[in-house]
Amino acid sequence: MAIDFSKRPDWDNYFMEIAHVAARRSNCCRRQVAAVIVRDQRIISTGYNGTPRGITNCCDGGCPRCNSDTPSGQGLSECICSHGEENAIVQAAYHGISVKDATLYTTFSPCLLCAKMIINSGIREVVYHQRYSIDDISSSLLRQAGVILRALEE
Repeated sequence: MAIDFSKRPDWDNYFMEIAHVAARRSNCCRRQVAAVIVRDQRIISTGYNGTPRGITNCCDGGCPRCNSDTPSGQGLSECICSHGEENAIVQAAYHGISVKDATLYTTFSPCLLCAKMIINSGIREVVYHQRYSIDDISSSLLRQAGVILRALEE
């Protein structure tokens, strides 16, 4: 049986597919998002969105905002869920792993809070699959800080 190497994903698609699998672990009842942090073509951390460690899962009623009829993009300050990018960065820190000069693959472009964390953690590039609807300021901030931001071309 011959192997069809034409279906072998390039590095960007490989890491993004892993991010999409990680997003399936999300316990947020509104949106499933995940991030994979890579350095030297090796995964150093992953994270997906949901409630903080030890808090009732969002899908089990842990986040009042996500479990309400609040319209998308509103009441974000009331959401207790952590974002996928945030969790990937924090997990690396928790385990003593530097993310400096790494690339972050994320299923959605980062929000402003995550953009600030990406900049301050030293991540040099962000590759995203889908554009998040409220990311204009974060995109501008990332570019101003010299972080490469690019959409994954499939």
